[in-house]
Amino acid sequence: MLAEMRIQGLGVIDDATLELDPGLTVLTGETGAGKTMVVTGLSLLGGGRAEASRVAEGAKRAVVEGRFNADPAALAVADEVGADADDDGTLIAIRTVGADGRSRAHLGGRSVPVGVLGRLAEATLAVHGQNDQLRLLRPAEQRALLDRFAGDAVGSPLERYRAVRAEWQQVAAELVERRDGARRLAQEADMLRHGLTEIDAVDPQPGEDVELVDLARRLSAADDLREAASAAHTALVGAEDGDPDVPGVLALLGDARHRLAAAGDPELTTLDGRLAEALAVVGDVGTELTGYLERLDADPERLAGILTRQAELKALTRKYAADVDGVLAWADEARERLDNIDTSDEALSALAARRDELAGELAQHAMAVTAARTEAAKRLAADTTAELGGLAMPDARLLVEVAPREGNAGGADALTVGGSVLVAGTDGVDEVELRLVPHAGSAAQPLHKGASGGELSRVMLALEVALAGADPVPTMVFDEVDAGVGGRAAVEIGRRLARLAARHQVIVVTHLPQVAAYADRHLVVDKSARNGGAARSNVRRLAEGERIGELARMLAGLDDTETGRAHAEELLESARAHRTADRGPRARNAKR
Repeated sequence: MLAEMRIQGLGVIDDATLELDPGLTVLTGETGAGKTMVVTGLSLLGGGRAEASRVAEGAKRAVVEGRFNADPAALAVADEVGADADDDGTLIAIRTVGADGRSRAHLGGRSVPVGVLGRLAEATLAVHGQNDQLRLLRPAEQRALLDRFAGDAVGSPLERYRAVRAEWQQVAAELVERRDGARRLAQEADMLRHGLTEIDAVDPQPGEDVELVDLARRLSAADDLREAASAAHTALVGAEDGDPDVPGVLALLGDARHRLAAAGDPELTTLDGRLAEALAVVGDVGTELTGYLERLDADPERLAGILTRQAELKALTRKYAADVDGVLAWADEARERLDNIDTSDEALSALAARRDELAGELAQHAMAVTAARTEAAKRLAADTTAELGGLAMPDARLLVEVAPREGNAGGADALTVGGSVLVAGTDGVDEVELRLVPHAGSAAQPLHKGASGGELSRVMLALEVALAGADPVPTMVFDEVDAGVGGRAAVEIGRRLARLAARHQVIVVTHLPQVAAYADRHLVVDKSARNGGAARSNVRRLAEGERIGELARMLAGLDDTETGRAHAEELLESARAHRTADRGPRARNAKR
């Protein structure tokens, strides 16, 4: 529920705060006072389009701030974007529109995309105006309205229908692609097979190219490596012929041990152990150098074979990847792709069979959706017709027709349902049309042909009342939905809005005193002139005594006459009596 809204710099409103309560709140004021700006502010809070022209003249920005008593759905939206509710459980939403047209949104103290406020509005706020009446004339909107009334009865089978439809479309598109692109796919398959044949013929091993580089480098430098290893070996163990003029490190270390031992000095003798360790290390290195020289191969034929193998691998890496591991990865992907572009008759037949299987399943779900809509259409028509009877349209009837949407065989979304070819759209195979019988004996006609502006307003309100139990949105805003009506019909509109307010918070912008009289609270937009400047407006709450004056003003400007005030008092008393009668049974039931 919307607990409070503050508007700054929007249109003719400088700074106004609206404190809102449960039940029915009406907003009145003279023409041009700025009532529309309140609705505009609510629309901005709901993520509506921002226009720089709405910013007050001379202001840098317009700001609309709303404080919501958040329900679980609203808190879930806030939690997704990291926004926090206040300690009292309320959620603050702010929309700012600059004079340059730039817009910013905040939720729970956090900057968020404007779309987040739109999602919040879906859970908390529904604004209905004359534009909504125009939308109601569209077939898609009429189908959505019926589905909203039906709830899970349509929602559940429709969800299953959409899941199967998505797979059906995917399989059908793949089948068309395979058939129409058979030549291209065949060429791609030949290229992949040729590449795999080349790779399999060479049979590269993981990391083989790196290993061959190291081995080829060693074989190419075998003479230099042998010379270096031989010189090191001679320096350690001495010349192979035992030439005393070329002693090795081992001989010199052995001579050093002998001389220290012969000296007979205990201090020198202690060095013998360390010399023994040095002899062991040098001996081990000499042995390893001997083994290295024995293993070192300068075989030119082996080197030639390695270079040939490198050339084979290089031919693959030039075509398929940067290294051998990449070539092997390409081969794996190629094999997988070949499996997926099978253009054989068997593969196409299997795909066609799966498409037909899904089509049969989809048809069953479509019929379930149609059956649920047809049943809900009867209830919606009956409930709305009953409401129209109380809105000064006693002989009017609303018909809600659910008809198949016929298609052409061979179309992309063509589906055979019950022997007929229909269009399988996102929302099923049905067309929904609201038709109005305005008077006894008149023919049923679509709303855009059979309803006047005033009748359309009443039909919309009757639908909202019928939908009240199915609509989870806690706050409903009506912007002059009573336009074009008066007299008894206006009284009944006020009475229906009051009934709607028993389940929802209802905010109504109205010019009819018959509607305003039913309010639980009454707000008025006052316009005041500035010295040398444009007129500005603010919003204030009327005390009970002030309501009589405002209702008298709305009664053709009779606020300064006894007759007008008496008429306003009578109107207010009649509305109170109706509200007591309408709410009495519910109050008694609540006490039980």
